[in-house]
Amino acid sequence: MQIEDLEILIADSGATKTDWCLAKNGRSVYRFSGDGISPIYQTGESIAAEIRLQLLPLLKEAHIGAIYFYGTGCIPEKIDLVRDALYQSFPIDSIHVYSDLIAAAHSLCGRQAGIASILGTGSNSCEWDGFNIKKQISPLGYILGDEGSGAQLGKFLVGDALKNQLTDGLKEALFDEYQLTTALIIEKVYRQPFPNRFLAGLCPFLLKHIDDPTIGRIVSRSFSSFFERNVMQYDYQKNKVNFVGSIAWHFSQPLREVAEEKGIEIGTILQSPMQGLIDYYYC
Repeated sequence: MQIEDLEILIADSGATKTDWCLAKNGRSVYRFSGDGISPIYQTGESIAAEIRLQLLPLLKEAHIGAIYFYGTGCIPEKIDLVRDALYQSFPIDSIHVYSDLIAAAHSLCGRQAGIASILGTGSNSCEWDGFNIKKQISPLGYILGDEGSGAQLGKFLVGDALKNQLTDGLKEALFDEYQLTTALIIEKVYRQPFPNRFLAGLCPFLLKHIDDPTIGRIVSRSFSSFFERNVMQYDYQKNKVNFVGSIAWHFSQPLREVAEEKGIEIGTILQSPMQGLIDYYYC
């Protein structure tokens, strides 16, 4: 088989879902989504099982020459775990595993310098020199950090709701729309797995009521925290700040407004890094 007959498989995996793309000659051949894969919360066995059950049946006829997996939680000590899980279903030599932050840098900045940021279920950021991460402020996860993320926005929302800080009627509307009670919130946040997914799942309510001042305050507070505690530790005066992720995409207007207040220039905002990743490997 000639090299031009081979395809590459690219994965962009967050805490909530994984976007997969089979690409050939610079174009997407087949795209689909599956469950989120996180080596921080999952064992190698569970990741391998997920790939075998969800991914392998869809790609049995594919001629994959290389796999590029970008994922949340793909820190150096977890890379082999993810690579081995992929190898069980796709036994090829060219399997590359990177963090989701590298995905953002490759997609948003390519081989140029800039600041790459992620605002999705979680958040992350770095200063990119065109080839490597020059500086990174640790995101610290949704308990200690993840400023500006869906998880933090949801945390602020339920916290303000339970402490009666929302406009009259909004707490009741939130509880009715998501079939919540105080006891259920406590259960989902403190006892059930993936509380960050639950909290991020409340963000559509924030977007729906973004014009309410108590909701606007939550969003501005979270984005201000992201800029102050992360971006403003980079050389943001000389570099545009670029974003990828559902939160950055859907809340782009308040994000830009907070950035402008702080003298920060926003560059590109993408909902997904996938097309940028395809371009990165074929350009």
